Amino acid sequence: MRLLTARLAAMILLALALAGCASPVSGPGAVRYYWQSLRGHMQLMQAAEPIDAWVARDDIPPALRDRLLLAQRARAFAVAELGLPDNASYRRYADLKRAAAVWNVVAAPPDELKLYTWCFPVTGCIGYRGYFSEADAQAEAAQLAAQGLEVDVYGVPAYSTLGYMNWAGGDPVLNTFIAWPEGDFVRLLFHELAHQVVYAEGDTLFNESFATAVERIGIAQWLATHASEQARAAAATSEARRSAFRALTRATRARLGEVYDQKKAVTPDAKAIEAMKSIAMQSFRAEYAMLRERWLRPQDGTVPLATTAQVAGYDRWVARANNASFAAQAAYDDLVPAFEALHAHEGGDWQRFYDAVRQLARQPQPARHAALRALLPR
Repeated sequence: MRLLTARLAAMILLALALAGCASPVSGPGAVRYYWQSLRGHMQLMQAAEPIDAWVARDDIPPALRDRLLLAQRARAFAVAELGLPDNASYRRYADLKRAAAVWNVVAAPPDELKLYTWCFPVTGCIGYRGYFSEADAQAEAAQLAAQGLEVDVYGVPAYSTLGYMNWAGGDPVLNTFIAWPEGDFVRLLFHELAHQVVYAEGDTLFNESFATAVERIGIAQWLATHASEQARAAAATSEARRSAFRALTRATRARLGEVYDQKKAVTPDAKAIEAMKSIAMQSFRAEYAMLRERWLRPQDGTVPLATTAQVAGYDRWVARANNASFAAQAAYDDLVPAFEALHAHEGGDWQRFYDAVRQLARQPQPARHAALRALLPR
C-alpha cells in the first residue's frame, strides 16, 4: 500500500508538472486542468505495450514492424554509443489514434520575444502549457489572446517525463512520429532521452538547447555508422532544409529584436515600432517564399530538394508565425552551438560532456547562460 501511495503521488506530481500554473492554484478550473493532465497521461501509458510484443504480432503492417525494430536498434545505440540512459523508456509502443501526443500553448507580448511562463511543481517555470485535447489548448490560447498576447498552438509528437515514470514502463514510442523518416525518427528518440540525463529546473532555453545538441551530434554518429545510403541521403536533404529555415528564422528574430529594443528609447514611437515589425514579418514571409521555391524546383534536371508534402509543416509555421512561435523556436536553437562546442571541448567523450553540462545546471541561471554564450562561435 505504501508503494502504491507513493506511485499515485508521483502520478499526481507529474500531472501538476505537465499542467503548470501562472498563479496560485485554486478553483474548479485548476482541478479540471490537473485532472485532464493526469487522465491524459495515464491513458497514454495504458495504451503502450512492449515493442517485442508488437513485433511478434502477425496483424501489423510490415512497415510498422520494421520501424519498431529500428526503434530497438536506435535505443541500443543510444545506450552503447551516446551514453544515454538504459532504462524502460522507448521500449514500448502506443497507437494514440491521434496526430499529436499533446498540444502546447505558447504566448508572448506583441512587442517582445519573451515567452509567457507557467510555473510547474517539478520542472519550474517554463514557457509552454500542454493539453491532451487540442480544443482545450485552443481555448487556453483564446483566453491569452484576449489579454493582448500573441499566441500559438502546436502539436507535440512526444514529451519527456524526465525519467519519473520509468517505474511504470517509461515514455513510449508513439504513432505520432513512428512514420517519420529514419533520421528524424531516431533523432527525436535521442532528444527525449537527453532530457533524462540533465534537466535544469525552470530553464527551457538550457534544457531544449542541450537536448537538441545531443540529437544533432547523435544523429550524425548514427547516420555515419548504422544507416543505409538512402537514409543518409534523405537525412542530408532534410537537414539542409532545416538549416536554411533555421538561418532565416534566426535572422528574423534578430531583426525583430532590434525593432523591439526601440521601446527602451526615452520617447518610444509605438506606431513606428509596429510599422517596422510589420515590415520585418513581410520580409520574413517573402524570403521564405523564395526559399520554398528553390526547394521545390528541380535541381540540374533531377528531383527537387523537397515535395509539397515535405514543406507543408514549414508552410503552416510561417502562416501563423508571431512573437510566440519565434520565441518558442529560440529555446530549441539559440544555445545549441554552445553545447556542440562544449562536446568538442570534452573531446567528444559523452560522459565528460554530460558531467560538464551537469556542472552548468547546478549554477544559477544567469551564470550558466553566460558560460554557454562564452562558448558560442564568434
